[in-house]
Amino acid sequence: MQRAVDFLINNVQKTEIPVAAIVVKDGEIIAAACNRKEAENDVTSHAEILALRDASKKLGRWRLQDCEMYVTLEPCPMCAWAILQSRIKAVYYGSYDVKYGAFGSVIDLRKYSGSKTKVIGGIMEKECDEILKNFFEGLR
Repeated sequence: MQRAVDFLINNVQKTEIPVAAIVVKDGEIIAAACNRKEAENDVTSHAEILALRDASKKLGRWRLQDCEMYVTLEPCPMCAWAILQSRIKAVYYGSYDVKYGAFGSVIDLRKYSGSKTKVIGGIMEKECDEILKNFFEGLR
């Protein structure tokens, strides 16, 4: 999770909600992304979706069953479903998303998919919460 937080701090655009996702295979980062909705004017440009796309391109396949994802915020329903469809074996996230979280906070989409994807939340939660808190305070 530390690598995801470090990537976020070094790469996030000031206009984007600060969320980063990395995909790891055999202990190596194969893809990393931050939110780019504002920069790309694309509602689907969430960090998780962009990281999945990059990992799939790098591996030449959409099935990522031998990969894990680390993300600083619990995935929303769109991202969670894409993660489940990609067959990622495990997802680790920092902050819980009590408005849109789709891996347990609001809904757990694994219940509707038959997925065996392992999900663990709250990793480096304080650090991830602080990054989000500072971003939203800066908007006010």
